[in-house]
Amino acid sequence: MQSVDPFENVIEQIDHAAKYADCDNDIVKTLKSPQKSLIVSIPIEMDNGKVEVFEGYRVQHNNYRGPYKGGIRFHPGTNLAEVKTLATLMTFKCAVVDIPFGGGKGGITVDSKKLSEHELKHLTQGYIDKIFDLIGPDKDIPAPDVYTNAQIMAWVMDEYSHIARRHSPDVVTGKPLENEGSLGRETATAQGAVYVLIEYLKTKNLEPKDISIAIQGFGNAGSHAAEILFSLGAKICAIADSKGAIFSQEGIDPHIASAHKEKTGSIKGLKGTENISAEAIFNQKVDVLIPAALEDVITLKNADKIKAKTVLEIANAPVTADADRVLARRKIDVIPDILANAGGVTVSYFEWVQNRERYYWTEDEVKEKLEKKMTRAFLDIYEFAQSKKIALRDAALALAIERIAKSTKNRGILN
Repeated sequence: MQSVDPFENVIEQIDHAAKYADCDNDIVKTLKSPQKSLIVSIPIEMDNGKVEVFEGYRVQHNNYRGPYKGGIRFHPGTNLAEVKTLATLMTFKCAVVDIPFGGGKGGITVDSKKLSEHELKHLTQGYIDKIFDLIGPDKDIPAPDVYTNAQIMAWVMDEYSHIARRHSPDVVTGKPLENEGSLGRETATAQGAVYVLIEYLKTKNLEPKDISIAIQGFGNAGSHAAEILFSLGAKICAIADSKGAIFSQEGIDPHIASAHKEKTGSIKGLKGTENISAEAIFNQKVDVLIPAALEDVITLKNADKIKAKTVLEIANAPVTADADRVLARRKIDVIPDILANAGGVTVSYFEWVQNRERYYWTEDEVKEKLEKKMTRAFLDIYEFAQSKKIALRDAALALAIERIAKSTKNRGILN
């Protein structure tokens, strides 16, 4: 159980960072409250003939810089506070990488692993039917998130297009390639994080081949990040998934780990590795710790035990505000989520642009554009942090606040 409301955690971070931003305090006030929150009930007839009712959410935090943008997650722990938190982070994330979107988020409280494909499809259709009036190519563009994927996004597009009576591929991103998705989208979050890490390592006169890594979370983002970093020569010493963790001082080949997980359902028991507890992943003596799963995994309970020199936040909000202060006191650099995992929303933006232009780029073109975006974003934040002598998270939030403030002022919204 979370001891701190995750939304209050983000508000605390905003208040702290706002001290370094050049903007009117009234704009900061507006960023502490989502513009719209919707809770819906979705009745579904299950395969056994019984009716189950699921609760869904869509939160639209801020659209001063453009349409709302944010994923849809299907998870048993999903609730309004979580979705509100993630929608808020999306506003800042889009501003950090300077793409013309605001922040939104959605979700359904459900253990999707227990649903058949037929039930999952009807749940998705029921959810889109309930939030139809909120979303649209120029209003709010969903995307995949935890336990949702390209197939579910295809159902989202189809249901929206069916209700709207027009083909609308640009209503959602993260679609299959056959349904006008973008090349490079599947690995975008991980690839973007690696581009940021490479730039960060340059400031320390290091390269990926010089570092050891522990990864907490071995889903889409975590496994792809491991594979990309491994290909660049980094040593992957520890990996954790939802069922446990493994360690090897000599290093782990993530491709072999992925194949083992596909075969057995977990990374535990991989030949040549030692099984360790999931919590022990945070105690490993490595250069970089990568939380790549869910929120609030680094807390006051384990922040003092972390031995890594750097934390790269591929997950959303994996570090609580209290833990953040502990890491800062211990001189552990944290590369914040709103920068580190912004590759996903950046390539989502690229997909949206391609859908609207009806012209599609090669994977090399997507990667080239992503690298430029992520590199520029890191350098902007790093220079801001150096000039203000503040942490990277404060710099990222403050810079985002300034960009949102300028857009708000230019539009005359609060004048």
